[in-house]
Amino acid sequence: MPKPADDALKRATDIVVAGAALMVLAAPLFALAALVRATSPGPAIHWSKRVGRGNTQFPMPKFRTMRIDTPQVATHLLQEPARWLTPVGAFLRRSSLDELPQLWSVFVGDMSLVGPRPALFNQDDLIALRTEAGVDALRPGLTGWAQVNGRDELPIAQKVALDAEYLERMSFAFDLKVLVLTVTRVLGGNGVTH
Repeated sequence: MPKPADDALKRATDIVVAGAALMVLAAPLFALAALVRATSPGPAIHWSKRVGRGNTQFPMPKFRTMRIDTPQVATHLLQEPARWLTPVGAFLRRSSLDELPQLWSVFVGDMSLVGPRPALFNQDDLIALRTEAGVDALRPGLTGWAQVNGRDELPIAQKVALDAEYLERMSFAFDLKVLVLTVTRVLGGNGVTH
């Protein structure tokens, strides 16, 4: 369980960084929203039901990369995931630009900059393993230790082991390391399979 002082510093950092990023990125965010709307029918933002701290559910925003008739399951469980992508969906996913609206979730406290990636509400196996490991005590992250060590390529048990390692090693310096690694992984497009 995170110490109260560490948790307060982490939350303050989240508010400052996410707030500043939302202001700086306002124009690009609006441009990306317009691009999504112009290239496929439906809203620019998809609100996904996710599991947060203490296994409570919250709505998580992403730029919509899938058609509006896509089944509500994890992408890796779809047959032929590519056929559900919008015209700009693959680009948004590969570049991780689809994740930028989650800065709002960080700002309001549903998420943190760094933590385990939020599970879908119906990923019972992942939720159960995280609860068993105590990882449910953490706010989910925009990025995380598992993300920079494999992203989509990792089996669930390995993701949870990395999430548990993050829980043990969590500190301001370790969060900075994860953020720096995230930038290098995103620029290289590493670990994205869908």
